[in-house]
Amino acid sequence: MARMPETTRSRGRDMQIELGYGREMRTLDIADDNIAAVVYPRDKPGVTDPVAAVARSLDTPVDSASLSEIIAGYGAPRVAIIVNDITRPVPYQHILPPLMRHLETVPPEHIDFIVATGIHRGQTDREHRELYSDEIVDTYRVTNHDCDRGLVDFGTLSDGTPLSINERVAAADVVVGTGMISLHYFAGYSGGRKAIVPGVSGREIITRSHSMMVDPRAQCGCIADNPVSDMMLEGARRIPRLFIVNVVTNSKKEIVRVVSGHMEKAWKEGVEVCRDMFCYPMDRRYPVVIASAGGYPKDINVYQAQKALEYASYATEEGGTIVLVAECGEGYGEATFERWMKEASNPGEVLNRMNGGFELGGHKAFAIARTVCEKDVVLVSGLTAERVKTLFCHAATDLSEALSWIKKKHGGSFRALIMPEAGSTFPVVS
Repeated sequence: MARMPETTRSRGRDMQIELGYGREMRTLDIADDNIAAVVYPRDKPGVTDPVAAVARSLDTPVDSASLSEIIAGYGAPRVAIIVNDITRPVPYQHILPPLMRHLETVPPEHIDFIVATGIHRGQTDREHRELYSDEIVDTYRVTNHDCDRGLVDFGTLSDGTPLSINERVAAADVVVGTGMISLHYFAGYSGGRKAIVPGVSGREIITRSHSMMVDPRAQCGCIADNPVSDMMLEGARRIPRLFIVNVVTNSKKEIVRVVSGHMEKAWKEGVEVCRDMFCYPMDRRYPVVIASAGGYPKDINVYQAQKALEYASYATEEGGTIVLVAECGEGYGEATFERWMKEASNPGEVLNRMNGGFELGGHKAFAIARTVCEKDVVLVSGLTAERVKTLFCHAATDLSEALSWIKKKHGGSFRALIMPEAGSTFPVVS
């Protein structure tokens, strides 16, 4: 079940374990006797030629004609390519070159790149270039989605929720949804349908879908009878010409599988690969869990790092302690989330506020409050102690201070589970 990582070096009774922290690493010096287990994703090897793997997938898509064949059915089609933002480590350097070869007959002015920001902040030109390349930005129109304007009405879903979609996506003859399939703490898995909802949809449906996170069926690693995933699928099905290109990556950010074609069928093939790697069976929970979000961009802010905290909490006993290692260079990461945390004097107030009415962004505050009500959280980050206090966590300047905190609470003979890639490791406790 557990293995010692390649980055661990034995020094008698001491171990050194490298944990991601922003774009760097932090070394955990811990006695061997204090380590109960170290768990990593069960990585599959990356493909030897990722660009060729993407090209093969595009040539032989799942339950769909190839993209070039679809394009050939139009004279001069309008194409919308939905791309993830900076918070998702999607390897676009491998995805976009073969993708654009399938679109070489389309005039550049007929191709729009839409950044699926959902409710995230819009990206800067520099971030566009970092993610998609100078050539893409200089050749095509790249715009950030705005969930409050530039939308087209797509009617209502079966539960009455209004659906609106980005106007450039709505106007396209062909829509290409790109992204990465990974664990998601209440939608089950990312990728596929999430390019549309919440990626390029209006605030109302984003709010509604996120409000269902309190439903006990809305669980990480689960898409069967998951109301959040079901709503996202229903919304994405409204796009008649949606072709996806999704990748599954290992903990080294290497592509292990590419799936292209039919939005649901191709995505579900990728989900199976993701489940095999990242859902980790365990037979018990632990009193102490030391978890890294996995470094940049998974710890770019608290809003993103919360996912690692959520997964670590599944492995932690009630009343136990989680040490979360996450730089959070951009602070909280979302204004409403920050406001909810700052306006509460205790985590119970956050839970009650959620029960009184859902507000997008507040869902992250709710998720953190739910965890800290049951466990102590020690945060090793770049945040000030005062900002950490508003998260109802204990601040530690480094891992040594965090270990001292653990020893005071649990004693020197504590036993810890260590999760160096907590943002990609979901403990399934029998």
